Amino acid sequence: MAATPHTLGAPAERIEGRDKVTGAARYAAEHTPPGCLHAWPVAAGVACGRVTAVDTAAALALPGAVAVLTPFDAPRFAAPPDDAELDVLQYDAVPHRGWYVALALAETPEAARAVAAAVRVAYADPGDEPEPHDVVLAEDHPEAYTPEKANGGQPGHRERGDAAAAFAAAPVRVDTAYRVPPLHNHPMEPHAATAHYSGGRLTVYDSCQGGNAVRSVLATLFDLPEERVTVVAEHVGGGFGSKGTPRPHVVLAAMAAIRTGRPVKLALPRRHLPAVTGHRAPTLHRLRLGAERDGTLTSLSHEVTTHTSRIAEFVEQAAVPARVMYGSPHSLTTHRVVPLDVPTPSWMRAPGETPGMYALESAMDELADALGMDPVELRVRNDPATEPDSGRPFSSRNLVGCLHEGARRFGWADRDPRPGARREGPLLIGSGVAAATYPAYAAPSTASATAHPGGTYTVRVNATDIGTGARTVLAQVAAAALAVPLDAVRIEIGSTRLPRAPLAGGSSGTASWGWAVHRACTDLTAALAARPHPLPADGLTVTADTSDEARRTPPYARHAFGAHFAEVQVDTVTGEVRLRRMLGVFAAGRVLNARTARSQLVGGMIMGIGMALTEGSTMDAAHGDFTESDLASYHVPAHADVTAVEAHWIDEEDRLLNPMGSKGIGEIGTVGAAAAVGNAVHHATGVRFRELPLTPDRILPALVGAAPPH
Repeated sequence: MAATPHTLGAPAERIEGRDKVTGAARYAAEHTPPGCLHAWPVAAGVACGRVTAVDTAAALALPGAVAVLTPFDAPRFAAPPDDAELDVLQYDAVPHRGWYVALALAETPEAARAVAAAVRVAYADPGDEPEPHDVVLAEDHPEAYTPEKANGGQPGHRERGDAAAAFAAAPVRVDTAYRVPPLHNHPMEPHAATAHYSGGRLTVYDSCQGGNAVRSVLATLFDLPEERVTVVAEHVGGGFGSKGTPRPHVVLAAMAAIRTGRPVKLALPRRHLPAVTGHRAPTLHRLRLGAERDGTLTSLSHEVTTHTSRIAEFVEQAAVPARVMYGSPHSLTTHRVVPLDVPTPSWMRAPGETPGMYALESAMDELADALGMDPVELRVRNDPATEPDSGRPFSSRNLVGCLHEGARRFGWADRDPRPGARREGPLLIGSGVAAATYPAYAAPSTASATAHPGGTYTVRVNATDIGTGARTVLAQVAAAALAVPLDAVRIEIGSTRLPRAPLAGGSSGTASWGWAVHRACTDLTAALAARPHPLPADGLTVTADTSDEARRTPPYARHAFGAHFAEVQVDTVTGEVRLRRMLGVFAAGRVLNARTARSQLVGGMIMGIGMALTEGSTMDAAHGDFTESDLASYHVPAHADVTAVEAHWIDEEDRLLNPMGSKGIGEIGTVGAAAAVGNAVHHATGVRFRELPLTPDRILPALVGAAPPH
């Protein structure tokens, strides 16, 4: 039977698509209330130290200048924020370069920028030596320690058996190291907020991944009841995790609006984003894999060293995927973190899994080489029946199906396994494979569904669509539960005036919101069937709350899985790596919208391609700053970098997670992609590169003088 417009899985077009392409969809910085001021922040010019004075005289004399807030005169918070990065303009210390030390307010954006440029900030006392700073990550750093917890509440250290002894006794061993540089989110829409305070009520339009968290923070900082704070995030132009928690821009905009009594708009300059909106921390990996000669793993160790700031602890949980992926009776997975004078790291698409699986899947490729075994077969051989670290059964695990289907579609069987065996003139051609995993989460959510007398329905939930198509998919969930056409459903999202819901993060959004929407609509259908009378003029409304079920600890390990296959060409003259084609096959539960799902998976794969080939940031040791802080120097893939990228999925319905049987798909596409590209480069060249990105300056020196391929 052909899919109807509301059928889950149907490729329904985005219901807000026309609004976006015509400009009718309004983003945070596009709200301009009457009398709106414009703000521009002043970033610290030192890596650490103390502000001793802020001279605003020249700045305030400029045309259009209204005010400059400084650490010495800014309103004080009613309580300190849980996130120390939000404690802006509250004290004179500078914990890292780029920390905001003043905020300029003016009548126009141009005037605000000029006022900010005219502010003069003095640091430390005259004659004092500049405070020394330390921004260099090293495995042997004297301040490195093992944290109790890594991101997501994961244990910082886990051991099973005796990994060291098993590794020493293994007949085949790989002991290797990989490095992943700092990475930056750079959403298309920079972080922005428009704040308005009037009559004791604060209204904020914010570019964020969840308004409830922003509302709670603002209410706490400014001593307001939560019901007097409204946060609207109806349209958001990407986030990738960097908008998953409240950021300094929204606090500063609200502070300025409360101080001046006028609406205030603040859109962060892109060059500021790496310092104030989080980043993927650099990670140093050591992996030791021991195996029998038939490829069965007997020992798996993954040790990660990363950095955090001195004002907050964030530990990239990069060793955690090794607790999920492959069976081994002996395992060691641990993290060490170094506090440095750097901005606090934070979430970036598939945190932990992305760098961790790059290193693990690259090491697995090395093990396949050492064994003389096909890398697909090695992964299949070590596929576990239960989650290795917890012993819990999987709610569903179809990694082997992804590997086999991907190999079939990619033509893997025709691959010559010898590195460097395929050449086209100056080009070396190679192909690689890598597996992927990401946890499947669901958080408590509420939603309401209203039936109107005319046969239409309104569904309300404070979900946030960050460009994923969540608005459309939730409407499909509702239409399917109500058994009505998609155009009979009106969906309202993106405001704290709506039923409370969790943020868009951890690939949990649709699974969480959709569960509540499904329940509300199912209960509404039952209520309508039992109602003998016509609907009242204001309709019939049913609410749903999934808190009890979603908070229960499941007896299952719940994850999405996937397999990436990549083909690259390496130019022996220039050292340039080009992707020829890439194919991914995923097992991510029931796919609720084929169109938006494919978009998310392909987008994730492209992000992994960027991680492998173009994206990389460096911390300047002398100045304590990220060198690549804008899109002119931090290179994300352009159209010319991405040729044939295909995303497919296998049939899987996992009702042990939610009633729709779906899992998150926003992040699984990124995990493993960089490793597949890196493994393909090794297959092309015969050289193993262990530091990203694989740019010509790294590739070419390794090829010069190397023996020509056979």
